[in-house]
Amino acid sequence: MRKKRVMVIGPTNSGKTTLVNALNEYEGPLRKTQNIIFGKNTIDVPGSYLENPWMYKHLIAAAQDASHILILVDQSNCKDVYSPGFAKVFRCPVLGVITKVDLRPENEDMCIQQLKKIGVAEPYYKVSVPGGVGIGTLKNYLFTKKSK
Repeated sequence: MRKKRVMVIGPTNSGKTTLVNALNEYEGPLRKTQNIIFGKNTIDVPGSYLENPWMYKHLIAAAQDASHILILVDQSNCKDVYSPGFAKVFRCPVLGVITKVDLRPENEDMCIQQLKKIGVAEPYYKVSVPGGVGIGTLKNYLFTKKSK
């Protein structure tokens, strides 16, 4: 059985690789993601897979190895690149993550509306990797075993 990882999806320059590095506790240099990268805890997907709808089939296929999907919306550049209802195609839990929350706080409501249109249910995780905002809460949710 393959290890389940957290898949991170978002537009180009939305902070995907920075967030992935934080989730994997990797502190090395950033590099442009050209292909899907299977990390220790994550699946890092290039923004081009989202920005070209004909590549959605690759996102859906890669999601079969995911425990969760993180859909990122960049608060500093809240452009609408997702199709309405996009989150509904995935079979595992989908979480909304607003990145770069320390930049352009006036865009927060627009980001929340975008996540709702995509079909992502609340709560939304608000993070800023350089500032350390929200990363601990997100990691705790994703990687702490829930007792039943």
